[in-house]
Amino acid sequence: MSLQDKVCIITGGGSGIGRGAGIMMAQQGAKVVLIGRTAAKVEAVRDEVIADGGTAVAMSLDVADHDAVHQMAKEVFDTFGRIDVLVNNAGHSSKNRRLLTITPEEIRSVFDSNLIGTIYCTQAVVPAMLKAKQGTIINVSSLAGVTPGPFSGLAYGPAKAAVINFTDFLNVDLRNTGIRASVIIPGEVDTPILDKRPIPPPDETRPEMVDVDETSATICLMASLPQRTNLPSVVIRPTMQRDTSGEVEAMPDMN
Repeated sequence: MSLQDKVCIITGGGSGIGRGAGIMMAQQGAKVVLIGRTAAKVEAVRDEVIADGGTAVAMSLDVADHDAVHQMAKEVFDTFGRIDVLVNNAGHSSKNRRLLTITPEEIRSVFDSNLIGTIYCTQAVVPAMLKAKQGTIINVSSLAGVTPGPFSGLAYGPAKAAVINFTDFLNVDLRNTGIRASVIIPGEVDTPILDKRPIPPPDETRPEMVDVDETSATICLMASLPQRTNLPSVVIRPTMQRDTSGEVEAMPDMN
């Protein structure tokens, strides 16, 4: 199993899971293309990869911008002559998550980043994979897409559930083409996004969460398996289930 010389596009590559996956893929010999909305973040990860002896390109764009995504795929193919792996990791939740408090703008933004962007990026890279008669698409979902609750909220949970369904659709629609689709479904991962909750998880609970490196290693496994083999879905979650009742009580009410 190897990622040597494979061209891997990672969206949301400037922080968290995307950053971790990009760095680990490069360490395993991949040529990584880091995609993100904030140029400074993806460029910093690019520079880190290059300093470590790897190959990386950084591109700043919004995955919900159809034309920009297709232009990105064209530039990657023109540069490297192939696209082997796409990791659809971009996504965010909303400040307001309850039925009567979330705004139309928040709903639209969450679905754009988590689902629409995933679809657009996949549409953009599949033609190159079809030409090569092989390719791997890895979608990052969440346990929020399986278990509704106050943290997942009205928009984020359904969007992540749709990502799981989309992955299953790809394996039907692209069957016998040599392209495989996988979805990773993480529970709580210790990333900076947790600090944006109304009450961030206490520092002492962070070591019990899934680590970014563990999530990244799972993504690398999915990408590096022999092409004849697919790992359609993996749930990765903390062994210890922490008490979140205080954080739930801090969620904004519907008044």
